[in-house]
Amino acid sequence: MTTVRGEYKVPGGKLVAAEVSEDDGRLAAVRISGDFFLEPDDALERIERALTGLPADSTVAQLTAALREVLDASVTLVGFTAESVAIAVRRALGRATSWRDHTFTIIHEGPQEPVLHAALDQVLAEELAAGRRGPTLRFWEWVEPAVVIGSFQSLRNEVDPDGAARHGITVVRRISGGGAMFMEAGNCITFSLVVPASLVDGLTFEQSYAFLDDWVLGALADVGVAASYAGLNDIASPAGKIAGAAQKRLAGGAVLHHVTMAYDIDAEKMLEVLRIGREKLSDKGTTSANKRVDPVRSQTGIPREAVIDAFTRHFRGRYTTVDGELTEAEINRAEQLVATKFGTPEWTARVP
Repeated sequence: MTTVRGEYKVPGGKLVAAEVSEDDGRLAAVRISGDFFLEPDDALERIERALTGLPADSTVAQLTAALREVLDASVTLVGFTAESVAIAVRRALGRATSWRDHTFTIIHEGPQEPVLHAALDQVLAEELAAGRRGPTLRFWEWVEPAVVIGSFQSLRNEVDPDGAARHGITVVRRISGGGAMFMEAGNCITFSLVVPASLVDGLTFEQSYAFLDDWVLGALADVGVAASYAGLNDIASPAGKIAGAAQKRLAGGAVLHHVTMAYDIDAEKMLEVLRIGREKLSDKGTTSANKRVDPVRSQTGIPREAVIDAFTRHFRGRYTTVDGELTEAEINRAEQLVATKFGTPEWTARVP
């Protein structure tokens, strides 16, 4: 029998490694190790015995359930969970993948219209699902200001049409959920990550947000910002919220995950365009319209372009990457989607 190995690093926690051999469709032997903490000592043997003999195609939920049956109140797990052990086992068997199993294409091209960026997110996710593109990290650049609203948000509840018209701001609806993003060129940092569903196999939506943005926390640390994940999809520092993430899982096995980070936003203009109640002002990083939302600029003191460069370097340092670009076919497909979907009043106001 051949022994295979899989690893899972718990976001904010410890590394779990699984060495597994398979025989006749079942887990014949399982060895778990890592830099986690576990009491009592014999709990590790309980974990391994509980997994041995289970079907090799067991899901993370099924493996986790088997572990929880033997992990009673006398067992203390620190820095890891039963789920993280199950994920490591799935990765060892090739049912799930890790960052190191993939080569990521990094794309950072010139400015495009925000509506085209929304369409490109869908196109690249579909291309990955079809096997024509690998995992991709793409940074956005744009010129005209825009508000990008979540797939399920009400247009009239989120956007003041008079304010948008006064400031020449386009409204775009994306395919992922989440909240509205007020975006002016040079004032935010936005990037999209398209990955196979195997990378987040067994993770809940909440877990996958933190997992896919773990590198972002490292990149922020590189530029002097001590950040952590807050709530479901926010990245924050002791000074307040820095960024918000949104995610969409597409049929065919692709995951679209994107982040918008406030670099230096005109809060007064934002409040004239977005219908933000006073209770949400603190969430946006300001208590007055006469301020700027500038957590990245104020906390790093470096230009936006330098922050993006630092992010790119950090990503390259952690994962296998290549430089890439959008193909002509991808751009053409995105332009078609702008004409038939993203640029139409029917889509923009699909939730009036």
